[in-house]
Amino acid sequence: MTATLMTGTDLAAEMVAKAADRARALQERTGVQPCLATVLVGDDPASATYVRMKQNRSKKAGIGSRSVVLPAETTTEELVAELTKLSQDPAVHGILLQHPVPAQIDERAAFEAIDPAKDVDGVTTRSFGAMAFGEPGFRSATPGGIMRLLEAYDVPIAGAHAVVIGRSPILGKPAGMLLLASNATVTYTHSRTTDLPAIVRTADIVVAAVGRPNFVQGDWLKPGAVVVDAGYNEGNVGDVDFAAAAEVASLITPVPGGVGPMTIALLLEQAVDAAEAQTS
Repeated sequence: MTATLMTGTDLAAEMVAKAADRARALQERTGVQPCLATVLVGDDPASATYVRMKQNRSKKAGIGSRSVVLPAETTTEELVAELTKLSQDPAVHGILLQHPVPAQIDERAAFEAIDPAKDVDGVTTRSFGAMAFGEPGFRSATPGGIMRLLEAYDVPIAGAHAVVIGRSPILGKPAGMLLLASNATVTYTHSRTTDLPAIVRTADIVVAAVGRPNFVQGDWLKPGAVVVDAGYNEGNVGDVDFAAAAEVASLITPVPGGVGPMTIALLLEQAVDAAEAQTS
Protein backbone atom coordinates (compact mmCIF):
# COMPACT_ATOMS: atom_id res chain seq x y z
CA MET A 1 0.00 0.00 0.00
CA THR A 2 1.39 3.37 -1.04
CA ALA A 3 -1.62 5.64 -0.42
CA THR A 4 -2.10 7.66 2.75
CA LEU A 5 -5.34 6.93 4.56
CA MET A 6 -7.75 9.86 4.59
CA THR A 7 -9.68 9.02 7.75
CA GLY A 8 -12.64 10.97 9.03
CA THR A 9 -12.81 9.66 12.58
CA ASP A 10 -10.65 12.25 14.35
CA LEU A 11 -11.88 15.20 12.31
CA ALA A 12 -15.49 14.16 12.89
CA ALA A 13 -14.86 13.93 16.63
CA GLU A 14 -13.52 17.49 16.60
CA MET A 15 -16.56 18.72 14.68
CA VAL A 16 -18.97 17.00 17.07
CA ALA A 17 -17.13 18.41 20.10
CA LYS A 18 -17.42 21.93 18.69
CA ALA A 19 -21.10 21.37 17.89
CA ALA A 20 -21.62 20.20 21.49
CA ASP A 21 -19.99 23.38 22.82
CA ARG A 22 -22.28 25.50 20.66
CA ALA A 23 -25.36 23.51 21.68
CA ARG A 24 -24.48 23.96 25.34
CA ALA A 25 -23.91 27.70 24.88
CA LEU A 26 -27.24 28.07 23.08
CA GLN A 27 -29.09 26.27 25.85
CA GLU A 28 -27.39 28.34 28.56
CA ARG A 29 -28.15 31.56 26.70
CA THR A 30 -31.73 30.89 25.62
CA GLY A 31 -32.92 27.77 27.43
CA VAL A 32 -33.38 26.07 24.05
CA GLN A 33 -31.77 22.70 23.39
CA PRO A 34 -31.24 21.89 19.71
CA CYS A 35 -33.53 19.04 18.67
CA LEU A 36 -33.08 16.65 15.75
CA ALA A 37 -36.09 14.57 14.69
CA THR A 38 -35.39 11.27 12.93
CA VAL A 39 -38.07 9.61 10.83
CA LEU A 40 -37.82 5.91 9.98
CA VAL A 41 -40.33 4.10 7.77
CA GLY A 42 -40.38 0.33 8.14
CA ASP A 43 -38.14 -2.05 10.05
CA ASP A 44 -35.10 -2.44 7.82
CA PRO A 45 -32.33 -3.50 10.25
CA ALA A 46 -29.58 -1.45 8.59
CA SER A 47 -31.70 1.71 8.55
CA ALA A 48 -32.73 1.17 12.17
CA THR A 49 -29.06 0.81 13.13
CA TYR A 50 -28.14 4.03 11.31
CA VAL A 51 -30.92 5.92 13.08
CA ARG A 52 -29.84 4.64 16.50
CA MET A 53 -26.26 5.63 15.74
CA LYS A 54 -27.34 9.15 14.82
CA GLN A 55 -29.48 9.43 17.93
CA ASN A 56 -26.60 8.29 20.14
CA ARG A 57 -24.23 10.77 18.53
CA SER A 58 -26.84 13.50 18.97
CA LYS A 59 -27.07 12.77 22.68
CA LYS A 60 -23.28 12.94 23.05
CA ALA A 61 -23.33 16.31 21.30
CA GLY A 62 -25.97 17.71 23.63
CA ILE A 63 -28.60 17.65 20.91
CA GLY A 64 -32.03 16.39 21.83
CA SER A 65 -33.61 13.77 19.61
CA ARG A 66 -37.13 12.86 18.69
CA SER A 67 -37.77 9.50 17.06
CA VAL A 68 -40.69 8.85 14.72
CA VAL A 69 -41.05 5.25 13.53
CA LEU A 70 -43.75 4.52 10.96
CA PRO A 71 -44.94 1.14 9.67
CA ALA A 72 -43.56 -0.26 6.42
CA GLU A 73 -46.96 0.11 4.69
CA THR A 74 -47.03 3.88 5.30
CA THR A 75 -48.23 5.85 2.28
CA THR A 76 -46.63 8.92 0.74
CA GLU A 77 -49.51 11.04 2.05
CA GLU A 78 -49.08 9.74 5.60
CA LEU A 79 -45.33 10.33 5.56
CA VAL A 80 -45.73 13.82 4.10
CA ALA A 81 -48.25 14.62 6.84
CA GLU A 82 -45.80 13.50 9.55
CA LEU A 83 -42.93 15.51 8.05
CA THR A 84 -45.17 18.56 7.70
CA LYS A 85 -46.14 18.28 11.36
CA LEU A 86 -42.48 18.15 12.40
CA SER A 87 -41.70 21.09 10.13
CA GLN A 88 -44.36 23.14 11.91
CA ASP A 89 -43.23 22.14 15.42
CA PRO A 90 -41.10 24.96 16.91
CA ALA A 91 -39.47 22.52 19.34
CA VAL A 92 -37.90 20.62 16.41
CA HIS A 93 -34.96 22.33 14.72
CA GLY A 94 -33.74 19.68 12.29
CA ILE A 95 -35.38 16.78 10.46
CA LEU A 96 -33.73 13.65 9.10
CA LEU A 97 -35.73 11.21 6.95
CA GLN A 98 -33.80 7.94 6.89
CA HIS A 99 -33.48 6.75 3.32
CA PRO A 100 -34.16 4.74 1.30
CA VAL A 101 -37.87 4.56 2.06
CA PRO A 102 -40.17 1.67 1.05
CA ALA A 103 -40.89 1.38 -2.68
CA GLN A 104 -44.50 2.60 -2.49
CA ILE A 105 -43.42 6.02 -1.20
CA ASP A 106 -42.54 8.94 -3.45
CA GLU A 107 -39.22 9.78 -1.81
CA ARG A 108 -38.86 13.15 -3.52
CA ALA A 109 -42.33 14.23 -2.36
CA ALA A 110 -41.37 13.21 1.17
CA PHE A 111 -38.11 15.16 1.07
CA GLU A 112 -39.91 18.26 -0.20
CA ALA A 113 -42.27 18.15 2.80
CA ILE A 114 -39.30 19.08 5.03
CA ASP A 115 -39.06 22.78 5.81
CA PRO A 116 -35.78 23.96 4.15
CA ALA A 117 -34.94 25.76 7.42
CA LYS A 118 -34.90 22.32 9.09
CA ASP A 119 -33.35 20.36 6.20
CA VAL A 120 -30.13 19.58 8.06
CA ASP A 121 -29.49 16.54 5.82
CA GLY A 122 -29.56 18.75 2.71
CA VAL A 123 -32.07 16.68 0.73
CA THR A 124 -34.58 19.25 -0.58
CA THR A 125 -34.38 20.93 -3.97
CA ARG A 126 -34.08 24.23 -2.10
CA SER A 127 -30.88 23.02 -0.42
CA PHE A 128 -29.54 21.67 -3.72
CA GLY A 129 -30.21 25.01 -5.40
CA ALA A 130 -28.40 26.85 -2.62
CA MET A 131 -25.39 24.55 -3.07
CA ALA A 132 -25.42 24.98 -6.83
CA PHE A 133 -25.61 28.78 -6.67
CA GLY A 134 -23.35 29.28 -3.66
CA GLU A 135 -26.17 30.67 -1.54
CA PRO A 136 -26.61 30.15 2.22
CA GLY A 137 -28.22 26.84 3.07
CA PHE A 138 -27.59 23.34 4.30
CA ARG A 139 -25.23 21.07 2.41
CA SER A 140 -26.11 17.49 1.64
CA ALA A 141 -24.52 15.75 4.59
CA THR A 142 -22.27 13.23 2.84
CA PRO A 143 -21.02 15.56 0.07
CA GLY A 144 -20.49 18.32 2.62
CA GLY A 145 -18.55 15.91 4.81
CA ILE A 146 -16.41 14.90 1.83
CA MET A 147 -15.50 18.53 1.16
CA ARG A 148 -14.48 19.06 4.78
CA LEU A 149 -12.32 15.94 4.59
CA LEU A 150 -10.59 17.10 1.39
CA GLU A 151 -9.94 20.49 2.97
CA ALA A 152 -8.53 18.92 6.14
CA TYR A 153 -6.04 16.89 4.09
CA ASP A 154 -5.05 19.94 2.00
CA VAL A 155 -6.14 18.33 -1.25
CA PRO A 156 -5.71 20.86 -4.09
CA ILE A 157 -9.20 21.21 -5.56
CA ALA A 158 -8.96 24.36 -7.67
CA GLY A 159 -7.98 23.37 -11.19
CA ALA A 160 -8.17 19.64 -10.46
CA HIS A 161 -10.22 17.27 -12.60
CA ALA A 162 -12.78 15.56 -10.40
CA VAL A 163 -14.74 12.56 -11.65
CA VAL A 164 -17.91 11.73 -9.73
CA ILE A 165 -19.20 8.20 -10.28
CA GLY A 166 -22.92 8.28 -9.57
CA ARG A 167 -25.67 10.85 -9.97
CA SER A 168 -27.85 10.45 -6.90
CA PRO A 169 -29.66 13.72 -6.05
CA ILE A 170 -28.43 13.51 -2.46
CA LEU A 171 -24.88 12.29 -3.09
CA GLY A 172 -23.37 12.31 -6.58
CA LYS A 173 -25.03 15.44 -7.94
CA PRO A 174 -24.41 17.68 -4.90
CA ALA A 175 -20.84 16.35 -4.55
CA GLY A 176 -20.15 17.57 -8.08
CA MET A 177 -21.74 20.95 -7.36
CA LEU A 178 -19.60 21.47 -4.27
CA LEU A 179 -16.42 20.48 -6.11
CA LEU A 180 -17.35 22.87 -8.93
CA ALA A 181 -17.87 25.64 -6.39
CA SER A 182 -14.31 25.01 -5.22
CA ASN A 183 -13.09 25.50 -8.81
CA ALA A 184 -12.58 21.88 -9.81
CA THR A 185 -13.41 20.77 -13.34
CA VAL A 186 -16.12 18.16 -12.78
CA THR A 187 -17.17 15.17 -14.87
CA TYR A 188 -20.26 13.23 -13.86
CA THR A 189 -20.33 9.56 -14.81
CA HIS A 190 -23.09 6.98 -14.40
CA SER A 191 -24.50 3.66 -15.57
CA ARG A 192 -24.74 4.78 -19.19
CA THR A 193 -21.29 6.33 -19.43
CA THR A 194 -19.24 4.90 -22.29
CA ASP A 195 -15.75 3.61 -21.38
CA LEU A 196 -15.93 4.61 -17.73
CA PRO A 197 -12.44 3.34 -16.80
CA ALA A 198 -10.83 5.62 -19.41
CA ILE A 199 -12.61 8.64 -17.98
CA VAL A 200 -11.71 7.75 -14.40
CA ARG A 201 -8.02 7.49 -15.43
CA THR A 202 -8.06 11.22 -16.23
CA ALA A 203 -9.17 12.18 -12.71
CA ASP A 204 -7.09 13.90 -10.06
CA ILE A 205 -9.97 13.33 -7.61
CA VAL A 206 -12.36 10.37 -7.80
CA VAL A 207 -15.61 10.30 -5.82
CA ALA A 208 -17.16 6.84 -5.92
CA ALA A 209 -20.86 7.00 -5.09
CA VAL A 210 -22.41 4.27 -7.17
CA GLY A 211 -23.61 1.80 -4.52
CA ARG A 212 -21.85 -1.26 -5.95
CA PRO A 213 -19.23 -3.13 -3.87
CA ASN A 214 -15.64 -3.03 -5.15
CA PHE A 215 -16.82 -1.42 -8.39
CA VAL A 216 -13.88 0.93 -9.01
CA GLN A 217 -10.74 -1.03 -9.87
CA GLY A 218 -7.17 -0.07 -9.13
CA ASP A 219 -6.14 -0.02 -12.79
CA TRP A 220 -8.86 2.57 -13.47
CA LEU A 221 -6.90 5.17 -11.50
CA LYS A 222 -4.27 7.66 -12.50
CA PRO A 223 -1.18 7.28 -10.30
CA GLY A 224 -1.40 9.72 -7.41
CA ALA A 225 -5.14 10.27 -7.65
CA VAL A 226 -7.14 11.14 -4.54
CA VAL A 227 -9.87 8.53 -4.04
CA VAL A 228 -12.98 9.22 -1.97
CA ASP A 229 -15.09 6.11 -1.40
CA ALA A 230 -18.59 7.28 -0.51
CA GLY A 231 -20.09 3.81 -0.83
CA TYR A 232 -21.17 1.53 1.96
CA ASN A 233 -22.25 -1.99 1.13
CA GLU A 234 -22.99 -5.11 3.10
CA GLY A 235 -19.97 -6.41 4.98
CA ASN A 236 -18.31 -2.98 5.46
CA VAL A 237 -17.31 -2.86 1.80
CA GLY A 238 -17.08 0.35 -0.18
CA ASP A 239 -17.50 1.09 -3.88
CA VAL A 240 -13.74 0.93 -4.48
CA ASP A 241 -11.50 -2.15 -4.57
CA PHE A 242 -9.51 -0.76 -1.66
CA ALA A 243 -6.43 -3.01 -1.76
CA ALA A 244 -5.80 -2.44 -5.46
CA ALA A 245 -6.63 1.27 -5.37
CA ALA A 246 -4.36 1.89 -2.39
CA GLU A 247 -1.39 0.78 -4.49
CA VAL A 248 -2.06 3.56 -7.01
CA ALA A 249 -3.69 6.46 -5.18
CA SER A 250 -1.93 9.14 -3.13
CA LEU A 251 -4.83 9.48 -0.67
CA ILE A 252 -7.76 7.15 -0.11
CA THR A 253 -10.65 6.94 2.34
CA PRO A 254 -11.19 3.63 4.15
CA VAL A 255 -14.59 1.99 4.60
CA PRO A 256 -15.60 2.23 7.37
CA GLY A 257 -13.90 5.18 9.06
CA GLY A 258 -13.59 7.54 6.11
CA VAL A 259 -16.63 9.38 4.80
CA GLY A 260 -19.17 7.85 7.21
CA PRO A 261 -18.12 9.68 10.39
CA MET A 262 -17.99 12.96 8.46
CA THR A 263 -21.60 12.56 7.32
CA ILE A 264 -22.89 12.27 10.86
CA ALA A 265 -20.65 15.07 12.13
CA LEU A 266 -21.88 17.50 9.48
CA LEU A 267 -25.47 16.49 10.16
CA LEU A 268 -25.07 17.38 13.85
CA GLU A 269 -23.19 20.58 13.08
CA GLN A 270 -26.00 21.68 10.78
CA ALA A 271 -28.60 20.76 13.39
CA VAL A 272 -26.98 23.26 15.75
CA ASP A 273 -26.78 25.80 12.91
CA ALA A 274 -30.52 25.37 12.40
CA ALA A 275 -31.31 25.73 16.10
CA GLU A 276 -29.24 28.90 16.35
CA ALA A 277 -30.93 30.41 13.30
CA GLN A 278 -34.44 29.53 14.45
CA THR A 279 -33.81 30.73 18.01
CA SER A 280 -32.46 34.07 16.83
